[in-house]
Amino acid sequence: MIQVYLVDDHPFVLQGLKAYLNTREGIEIVGTSGNGEKAIKEIAKLNPEVAVVDLRLPGLNGIEVTREIKKKNPGTEVIILSSFNKEDEVIEAIDAGALSYVMKDSRPEKLVEAIKAARRGEPVLTPGVAKKIMKRAARKGRKTEPLTPREKEVLACLVRGNSNRDIAKTLCISETTVKTHVSNILKKLDVKDRTQAVIKAIENNLVDR
Repeated sequence: MIQVYLVDDHPFVLQGLKAYLNTREGIEIVGTSGNGEKAIKEIAKLNPEVAVVDLRLPGLNGIEVTREIKKKNPGTEVIILSSFNKEDEVIEAIDAGALSYVMKDSRPEKLVEAIKAARRGEPVLTPGVAKKIMKRAARKGRKTEPLTPREKEVLACLVRGNSNRDIAKTLCISETTVKTHVSNILKKLDVKDRTQAVIKAIENNLVDR
């Protein structure tokens, strides 16, 4: 029997999942919770083979719950069950340690398939989710466009904690030009904000400190 723990904050959905999965051969529901913090504690004790986790939870969200489960119970495979397939959430969930990502509008058998595949350590992704992961992999596979000398100077200023105004004064350029350079740097480094750019610059020795 595959021991499964369910996490969803909607009681109707949670009970429906439990009732359905209990009718499937080879699956045993060992616990349920509508709360991420409670789920993490109970999973740590029960150590189920699989945890099915809703993405949108009150308090700790599904991504944070996944991260904690994998930290405390690395042998428990996590399947994210969601109504949303925004690329950043999909990628964040996979990066947090989720093995599979299944949409709630999928056929019920898809979740059963994902649970059984989890025992073998094999991921199951609904088509839309798989496409997003493939797009991300393609982007990572492309050669990163190098920073220009001026962009390196701006990045070095960011590492020093300078504001746009300070950078403009230091490099004798307008603040508008600084904003353009910062935007280009974020795109080339494939990061979302200045903080991530600074971290990546330091980790990869992109500038002289």
